[in-house]
Order: sequence, then C-alpha cells, then structure tokens
Amino acid sequence: MKFLKWILIVFAVLGILFFFVVSPYMRTQTKKHSPEQTVTYDKNGLDLSVNYSSPSKKDRIIFGELVPYDVVWRTGANEPTTFSTKTDIKIEGKNLPAGTYSLWTRPSRQSWSVIFNKNIPTWGVSILSGGKETTRIIEEDLIEVEIPTEQTSETIENFTIDFDMQHELYMLMSWDRTLVKVPISK
Repeated sequence: MKFLKWILIVFAVLGILFFFVVSPYMRTQTKKHSPEQTVTYDKNGLDLSVNYSSPSKKDRIIFGELVPYDVVWRTGANEPTTFSTKTDIKIEGKNLPAGTYSLWTRPSRQSWSVIFNKNIPTWGVSILSGGKETTRIIEEDLIEVEIPTEQTSETIENFTIDFDMQHELYMLMSWDRTLVKVPISK
C-alpha cells in the first residue's frame, strides 16, 4: 500500500513538472522555428484578424508529404490557427457569425476544404499521436467550404496568411507553390 502511494506521488510530481516546466519550454522552442503571426483587415465595415504560426519550407516537399493530402491540417504550426470577426460575414456564401474560430484545412491536389470550428483547443495536434492527429472536435465544425488551389510563380518559403481586396475580399493562404483564395463578404 505504501509503494502504491509513492508511485502515485511520483506520477503526480511528473505530471506537474510536465505541465508547468516541460510544456511551456516546448512551446517556446517550437515558436522559434514557426513564429507567431497576426494579420488584420479593418476596412469596409469589417474587422477581421487571423493568428497563426508560420513554419518554413526548408527544402522540404510540403503538400503531399509534410502536410499529407486529404487529411485535416491545423493550418500552420503549434496552436491551431484562429480566425476572428467582429461582424457577421459570409465565407464562400455561407454565414459565419461574429466570433473567434479555429481554422482547419484539408489540402488536396486541386482544392482545399477550409473549416471554421467553434472550439479552440490549446494545441493543434495530439502529442500521443506523434503529431499525426489534430485536436479538432468535428462536431464543433460550423462551416466547411471547398476552395480551388492556384499555383504561384515563385516558391513561398514561409506559410503565410493575408487579406487581399481586389473586386472582393479574400483571405489568402500560401506556402511552397500553392495559393488558396477564400472569398469573404458581408
């Protein structure tokens, strides 16, 4: 009985150390390689922001290898990417109420599924899966849209999200030689 008590104490101490020491250290280290970025759009009655971590290509094959095709991706690195809007908007014609959402994608060769989810987990992938499974709660998906991909003329070294206003507003996601333009309207 005394032995079991000591084992429980040891596991409790290890859990506390992991939560307060190892986990914050790991987050700090991973952000050195995939720095946090925030992009905003505040015009035409819209107030939007996206917070994400921006990994680098580093001579790797990105889509189809590092980011597998037809598998949900946390859309960046580290914590899940978040998308915030202060007003109700439409994404590809589908209603997205004002709020903050986690943003997930499912890249394929010709298009990406772009998913806005009501739940924002603390980390984008599960540690127990070795980073192969996301922490997305499927039942919390609010909208999902299919967006065709475009090829870029030059290689983009860092995963980038930005806003671009041409004849309509787009949220752009680009990396390697791939560009996705998500239409946003009121």
